[in-house]
Amino acid sequence: MSINIKQLTPATAIHPGEILKDELKERGITQKEFAQLTGIPQTQLNEIIKGKRGINADVALVIGKALQMDAAVWLSLQSNYELDEAKVNKKNIERIAALDLWQMVKSYVPEKYFKKQGIITGNPVQDIPVVKSIYSVQNFDQLATLYSQASYSKFRKSEKLSVDKINLVGWTKLVHYLADQKVVKDFDVRKEEELVKALNEVFRKNKNTIEKTVQVLAEYGIKLIVQPHPEKCAVDGISFWSNGNPAIGISIRHKRIDSFAFTIMHELGHVFKHLINNNTAEFIDLDKEHNVPEYKNSKEEKEANEFASNSLIVNDEWKRFKTSNPSFNKVAIVEFARINKINPAIVQGRYCFDMDYYGIKSSIDKTLY
Repeated sequence: MSINIKQLTPATAIHPGEILKDELKERGITQKEFAQLTGIPQTQLNEIIKGKRGINADVALVIGKALQMDAAVWLSLQSNYELDEAKVNKKNIERIAALDLWQMVKSYVPEKYFKKQGIITGNPVQDIPVVKSIYSVQNFDQLATLYSQASYSKFRKSEKLSVDKINLVGWTKLVHYLADQKVVKDFDVRKEEELVKALNEVFRKNKNTIEKTVQVLAEYGIKLIVQPHPEKCAVDGISFWSNGNPAIGISIRHKRIDSFAFTIMHELGHVFKHLINNNTAEFIDLDKEHNVPEYKNSKEEKEANEFASNSLIVNDEWKRFKTSNPSFNKVAIVEFARINKINPAIVQGRYCFDMDYYGIKSSIDKTLY
């Protein structure tokens, strides 16, 4: 995109007197000599050179004749200076107003996190419109009301929660904002089984897994936003509607294939079980230790967990496997994974989830590649 230089605002306006001073110096002419040559009083000439007095038509004509230059050049320099000075003054007024506004705004947004992610620059004039877009507000009085919305108010119910609400809301709003800019194919709820099979193959191979998961979901009309979590914000995922398509946001707090697959399938559970019947719903999933009990034990969360557990591993097959392998050793896991064409780490992750214990030691590679 080309830039029109006439639309740019200079850092400072350059007075034509500075240019005249340089011109006289290059020609070896003193101010006293030039005043005598032009008939301009030396005090007036000195004020012009110091930028304290402008150059009018009469002075421009004399300077032009003395320096063998077009008088229009000096009138143009004076005109440009006055325009630039007006631009600079306006820019300064806007910056002061933006600084005042930012002092109020920054108490409602995760300033440090947004800077780290390159979302804002630290320049309030540029950052304020960006923040308005991310939070979908016309004015910043609306920011305070966001924290009383149902999606976020539940995180205020427990004083024991070590979740920074500013960071949490900032993360969710950023995911919404990024999803709005993403275009994917049309969503067809009837292709649920087909989608699960495609994802299972990606998880099983576990190569460029994040990128391929984004691609597969896009093919089936689901937006996936991978956005790192802020500090003190143990958020795992979010699901919602975005411009006619389901959208999922994940933070990947743990770079493990079993954790990644479970989070994706959990959010898909919300998509296929809940969002298809409610296009205004939003599900925010924190680490289980940080979620409030009423949300963690809700019907929707239990259904999403069941979907995540049973969509990749058939529940009846799983029950038979656990019954016949109470010791749950690596050989049995690998064999079950081979027969059912599932990544062994996901099988072990399913067992850990059922037992609600993730400290089981194993040589099975759980790394997300």
